[in-house]
Amino acid sequence: MLLWINGPFGGGKTQTAYEIHRRLPGSVVCDPEHAGFGLRRMLPPELRGDFQDLASWRQGVVEVLDLVLGKHEGVVIVPMTVTDSGYFAETVGRLRELGHDVHHFTLLAERETVLRRLHERGFGHVLRYVAGKNAGLRRESWAVQQLDHCLERLARPEFAEHLWTDRTTVPRTADRIAVLAGLTLRPNHEGPLRTRLRQAGVGFRHIRFD
Repeated sequence: MLLWINGPFGGGKTQTAYEIHRRLPGSVVCDPEHAGFGLRRMLPPELRGDFQDLASWRQGVVEVLDLVLGKHEGVVIVPMTVTDSGYFAETVGRLRELGHDVHHFTLLAERETVLRRLHERGFGHVLRYVAGKNAGLRRESWAVQQLDHCLERLARPEFAEHLWTDRTTVPRTADRIAVLAGLTLRPNHEGPLRTRLRQAGVGFRHIRFD
């Protein structure tokens, strides 16, 4: 089974993916961003754009996930924003055509909620202190520029199942996804402080500088 977790940048995809992974034995997180940024780094700066526009990225994601789903016995979790319906068909749709059990979820939130999350994520204050006020924050600025476009596109029916996350926590969102996918997660016994520290660690490990 594959769980594809979609949503706007800063919408909680990665945190939710790793929450499910933490509580679902045998699961694995496969992040297509790694392939995308690798392809992007191959290009000179003046040719770098949205890596999703590269057919090699879309085809490569399908090839790798098809391999993992065929060889790995556990659930495969994919946190990835895809807002173009054509690209969605070439990735999520293609995996379904190949016979895989794909459950797609879009995490949505009000614009103000996403903006607050973008401001808080990635240890922004620490980065500004250590490496200068603009270091490491370009991606967040780009995410803000894309926010309205993402929210409008992702609210469309083809990107269901929609889950609103404004008034819920990451563990509860993970619980909801598990129920909808017919999975059973381990109980969440973490306290609020431990949860915040662990989620901060996840955010730190996923800071992008390019």
